[in-house]
Amino acid sequence: MSDAVSPSRPLARLNPLKDQRLWALGVALLGASALFVFWGGAWRSAYILELRVVKLAGLLCVGSAIGVATVLFQTLTNNRILTPTIMGFDALFLLMKTILVFVAGVLALPVLGATPTFLADTTVMILATLAIFAAVLRRARHDIQLLVLVGVIFGLLFRTLAGFLQRLLDPSQFAIVQADMFATFSGMDQRSLAVAAMVMACFFLWLASRYAVLDVMALGRDQARALGVPYDRLQLQILAAIAALVSVSTALVGPLAFLGLLVTALTHALMRSHRHGLLLPAASLISCLILVVGQTVFERVFSLNSSLAVVIEFCGGLLFLFLLARGHIK
Repeated sequence: MSDAVSPSRPLARLNPLKDQRLWALGVALLGASALFVFWGGAWRSAYILELRVVKLAGLLCVGSAIGVATVLFQTLTNNRILTPTIMGFDALFLLMKTILVFVAGVLALPVLGATPTFLADTTVMILATLAIFAAVLRRARHDIQLLVLVGVIFGLLFRTLAGFLQRLLDPSQFAIVQADMFATFSGMDQRSLAVAAMVMACFFLWLASRYAVLDVMALGRDQARALGVPYDRLQLQILAAIAALVSVSTALVGPLAFLGLLVTALTHALMRSHRHGLLLPAASLISCLILVVGQTVFERVFSLNSSLAVVIEFCGGLLFLFLLARGHIK
């Protein structure tokens, strides 16, 4: 379905609740969630049911955050092959974990506890990225392309420092850091999950009233300002939302570099629209569906003998090379 309109009539008011594709995705996600929770008669054991519900909530939170953040980032950069991870979120996360283990030893994470560690990781990542965003954009007159280049440089710096420190760790310390190199959806802390859900809900509510403005911002800075949109201020606000969503999801389960690229490619292929009132909900639903279905397959079929994160990164990497070869950069 296309949103193209003739010059003689205005674009119809969008109502996402009337879109059949979103309803189909919602029903599919509901079915996949029920299958994930109740597979094997889990309703007979309250303990197993609770574990699966917590894991399902984590999958939904992470999927929604990554899908929405990637669509927003691609809107600002006007580029379909870029994701927020290019700004170095995963590298900063691994650097923080490496420094903590290097300084405090193997007992650092157990002693601190899951919730304080999650809050510390999230706070540091958000503050660091916002400091970079504000400094670069003010000096470069809100040049988003320069911001991306600076993010790539900082990402390389973080990875280099993390790699250097990891070489100084003993095997037991490195094993702890290595466990955080790939996203894992097992053993999520319920308090951390509750905080993550509240943060995401706040940003999603804030974005819900700005779908039309995001459509205009997708036209570019000059065109949006000509149409009366305070582009520079909104750009900083959206970058702050992206930083918060990616930081929360990364601190909760670990880095997922290519999930966003995979999700947005499927979203644009299905929705065939530039309207963020359709793109953002669709990206959230598709991302959640990928994680829930994938985790169900790996837990029930492969008995956790493989890692869902590794497969997602592999498929996303192949998709990135395909889009790059085809020239799909806009």
